[in-house]
Amino acid sequence: MHQNESAENYLESILILSKRLPVVRSVDIAEELNISKPSVSVAMKKLRENECILVSKAGFITLTEKGKTIAASIYERHTFFSEWLISMGIPEETAVADACRMEHDISPESFAAMKQFIKKYSKTEDAV
Repeated sequence: MHQNESAENYLESILILSKRLPVVRSVDIAEELNISKPSVSVAMKKLRENECILVSKAGFITLTEKGKTIAASIYERHTFFSEWLISMGIPEETAVADACRMEHDISPESFAAMKQFIKKYSKTEDAV
C-alpha cells in the first residue's frame, strides 16, 4: 500500500465512521481497519500535519474541508466500483476487496468516463 492509498483509506474510514458514530476516535479507526492503535496515531499525526483532519483535546477526530473532499471522492469510487462489480455477479466480499484497490489508482478522467459510460449503458438497457 503506497502512502497516498493509506492516507485515503484512513480518510475514507473517518468519513464512514462519522456517519455511524457521534464522535470518531483513534480506537474506532483502529477497530474499523483492524490495525494497531500506534499505527493509527502515526497516521493521524501525518493527516493533521497535511491539514486533512482536526483532533480535539478530547481526542475526537473530524475531517477538514480538504479531508472531506478526499474522503468523499474515495468513498464515491469505492461505492461505485463495489456496486458495479456486484451487479456483474462478483461475490460481494470479492467485489468490495477489488473496489478498495481500484478506487485509489484510477485517474479522475477515467473514473468520470466510466461513470458516464455505465450511466448511458444502464439507461439503454432499461429502455429495452
